[in-house]
Amino acid sequence: MSTTVLNPRDVERRWHVIDAADRPLGRLATQVATLLRGKHKPAFHPSQDIGDYVVVINAAKIAVSGRKLEQKIYYRHSGYLGGLRETTLKAMLEKRPERVIERAVRGMLPKNKLGRTQYRHLRVYAGPNHPHAGQLAEPIDQSGANA
Repeated sequence: MSTTVLNPRDVERRWHVIDAADRPLGRLATQVATLLRGKHKPAFHPSQDIGDYVVVINAAKIAVSGRKLEQKIYYRHSGYLGGLRETTLKAMLEKRPERVIERAVRGMLPKNKLGRTQYRHLRVYAGPNHPHAGQLAEPIDQSGANA
């Protein structure tokens, strides 16, 4: 078998809209990461950026199981001594719900230039409205298949 190498101008990128309301965070993030990487396309190759654009709406209404709202902690560091900051999932959802999905998806993408390029194709919005209607984005139903 040979690898099909696509020229960047030959890549056909589509837009997808995913409603995150009442969807488990991890399952949503894996579906979004798959679309961003292009793993759903027959010409997928790990070293190529052939993924699609993804718009996630209703990020504030994601579902988590168990006691994750209180127990899941996000860490960040200022770079100074003693500069470790902690934020719970509940506080993050109240303040910036988009970041919860963004961090989950970013952790599933490659940690290199390719992953950073693919991450830029993600748009997350806390509510049901988004400014990408002009791109004729295709809605994706709850099962993960195209509607």
